[in-house]
Amino acid sequence: MSARRRTIDDVLAEARAGLHRLTPRQTWDALADGALLVDIRPAAQRAAEGEVPQSVVIERNVLEWRLDPSSAHRIPAATGYDLQIVVLCSEGYTSSLAAASLADLGLHRATDVIGGYHAWAAAGLPVSSAARPALAGAAH
Repeated sequence: MSARRRTIDDVLAEARAGLHRLTPRQTWDALADGALLVDIRPAAQRAAEGEVPQSVVIERNVLEWRLDPSSAHRIPAATGYDLQIVVLCSEGYTSSLAAASLADLGLHRATDVIGGYHAWAAAGLPVSSAARPALAGAAH
């Protein structure tokens, strides 16, 4: 028997099918309603592109440990499974996969920003050029 092969486009489409993705403006409104915006871009990318001042920086490699409310390594903002988490990457691809992973953990309101940071900045929403360090700590 051969294993079923899927392309990354298949995986991305499946991930997005389970998300209620937000435009940058919808994300801005969600922040006003208490959503947590999580920037998963690596430091070099944030330094080159800029940042969203309202975001929490958690690089992709530790995302699930920082946001799972049952994890001993969660951030203080990871208060429960009903928290709306909006993931931000550069263009809205990696963030879809990351948000789907969070949804798999039971964070059922996890989603991402359509178009990522580039769309956020193009929409004229707040950005800064000062890169902040990611939240530190062991992965698990």
